[in-house]
Amino acid sequence: MIIELNRLIEVVESHLDQELDIVRVASTLGITEYHLRRMFSSLTGMPLSEYLRRRRMTVAAADVAQGGALLEIAVSYGYGSAEAVGRAFRSVHGSSPADVRRNGGPLRSQPKLRLRLTVEGSTTMDTRITERPAFRLVGHAARVPLIHHGINPHIQAHVAALPAEELARLKALGTTEPAGLLQVSDDVDPDYTEGSELTYLHGVALDAATTAPEGLDVIEVPAGTWAVFRTSGAYPAALQEAYAASAAEWFPSNPWQLRPGPSMVAVLERAEDFSTATTELWMPIERVQSAASTARKHAKN
Repeated sequence: MIIELNRLIEVVESHLDQELDIVRVASTLGITEYHLRRMFSSLTGMPLSEYLRRRRMTVAAADVAQGGALLEIAVSYGYGSAEAVGRAFRSVHGSSPADVRRNGGPLRSQPKLRLRLTVEGSTTMDTRITERPAFRLVGHAARVPLIHHGINPHIQAHVAALPAEELARLKALGTTEPAGLLQVSDDVDPDYTEGSELTYLHGVALDAATTAPEGLDVIEVPAGTWAVFRTSGAYPAALQEAYAASAAEWFPSNPWQLRPGPSMVAVLERAEDFSTATTELWMPIERVQSAASTARKHAKN
């Protein structure tokens, strides 16, 4: 995975002044666009689109400082107007092109990234791979913003608004794994951009043959493979660390990639005040194609 992401960074560098087809790049690397965007964001702390914008504006700063026409600069870096490139320039550097021409700055450069995998062996991830037939998730859903660290107050408010008797009813409905009340995140931005919206569902899993009761939101989940990460410790810190570790350690070391679909958290045990918990994090995955099979596929096409 680290090799593929470094190749992607090289492709970005060669496309600062032209259109970048992420779908084609991902296909060439033998992985999905979804996985490529999620892993890039998780490992670098920024969406791929943001990195591309920062690099373009870093290089464009030299053209601006040398007095190039703003419209020509806009066209060179894929923007439709001088106003559009001016907005992008200000958002990256915190100053306008006119400020840079007049004062030489300030400029906030984005260096070219280079990813390296550091293997320490100090953390063992308790993981299992499981195949599941199609099932459905049922419960109460809401659109909420994505928050990377700490408790998400929007999710907290959504769950707090559910009466205790409704939570007990939901828990009794579950008929399949993952068991118990589930915290489900669906329709997550592939770039994993903080502040972007996702669908959060608080509910349970039903087998495909069980009809969802009236009045509940439903997410249909197709058959597939799942990576299940078991965590114990401070809540939600240990769970959020598992998300980060899956990207930084597990996926780069294993022949699996994320596929589109909901991620689910099953709470197995918890303290009364929810300060600590044992959880299972379920993530939808699929095998990564080998370089040889990818080459054969392209040769046939």
